[in-house]
Amino acid sequence: MEIAIRPKLDRAAVEAIVSKHLPGAVEFVGHEEFKDGFFNAAHALELADGRHVVVKVAPDKAHKLLRYEVDLMATEIECFERGLAAGVPMPALHYGDPEGGVMIINRLEGVTLPNARADMSDAEFLAVRREAGALSARFATVTGERFGYPRKSGRTVADTWSASFLAMIDDVLADIAENGSPLPRPVEEIRAAVAAEKDLLDEVDRPALVHFDLWDGNIFVVKGESGWRVEAFIDGERAFYGDPVAEIVSLTFGSEEEQAASVEGFLGRPMTAGEERRLALYRIYLMLILIAECDVRGFDEELTAHQRGWSTESLLKNLAILEG
Repeated sequence: MEIAIRPKLDRAAVEAIVSKHLPGAVEFVGHEEFKDGFFNAAHALELADGRHVVVKVAPDKAHKLLRYEVDLMATEIECFERGLAAGVPMPALHYGDPEGGVMIINRLEGVTLPNARADMSDAEFLAVRREAGALSARFATVTGERFGYPRKSGRTVADTWSASFLAMIDDVLADIAENGSPLPRPVEEIRAAVAAEKDLLDEVDRPALVHFDLWDGNIFVVKGESGWRVEAFIDGERAFYGDPVAEIVSLTFGSEEEQAASVEGFLGRPMTAGEERRLALYRIYLMLILIAECDVRGFDEELTAHQRGWSTESLLKNLAILEG
C-alpha cells in the first residue's frame, strides 16, 4: 500500500545507511521492503555474515504531520532504549539517530500475531494474549521525569497526568479542527467530557512508560518445542509517559474473552471501576488520532472510509461510558 508521507528509498540508499552506521565492512546479500506500515519507511537487509537488520526512516520533516507525530523517531528510540533496559522483549537497537530520523534494529525471526493465528488453537491464542499482556507490563516499570510525550517542544509535558493528557487531547482536537476531519460530536463537547475527569486522571501519580501501539500487528511470535510464545514487540513511536492502564487500549481490540486474557496478563487481576473509566478516556484519545490521521497520511478512499467508520463508532461508545 502506498502511503503519501512514507519515505521512498531504493536498495542502494538503504545499504548506504547501514554501511555508514554499522561498524566494520559489510556486504549485502538480500533486501526486502515492508509496505504495510503507515508512517516510517522500513527495509530489511541480509548481510553476508548472517546478520539480518531492519532500517527505519522517518518521513521528511517538510510533510504535514499531526502535532503528536513530530519527533516520533526520537520517541521510538527512547522507547527502545528504556524498554530494552527494563527487560521488554524488543529487537536489539544497533543505531539510533533522533535528529536524522533513522534507526537500525535486528530483524525478528518470528511472524506477527495475525499471521500466526490460523496455526494456533484457541487455547494457544489466549495463552499468547496473556503472555503479551504480562510482558508489555514491563514498559510500565520505567518511570519518566514528567508526564507526557518526550518531545523537544515539551508541549504536552506536565507535572500532573490530567494537565498532560488534556494537552494531548487539545493537540489532536486542534489537528481535527485544522484539517476539517469529520467528528460525530462538536470539538468543545468532547474536550469538556474529558476535562470533567480531571480528578480521576490525577489518581495517576507516576509517569510510567506506555508503548500505546501494541495491536496484534506489532506483536511478533515464534513457535518452539513448547508451543507458541511472544518473541518481541515493535514500533514504539506512539510512546509517552502516563497511566499504565493506557497500554490496555491496543491490547484489547479482540473478543471479550481475548480482552480478558490480555488484562489478566497485564494486571494479574480484573480492572477496577476507576480503571475502566480511565480506559474509556484513552480509547477516546486513540480514536481521535485514528480519525485525524486519515487527512494527513494520504490513505485511499476505501481505507479512509473503513478507518473513520469503526473509529467513530468506538469514539461514540466510549463517550457514552463517560456520560452514562
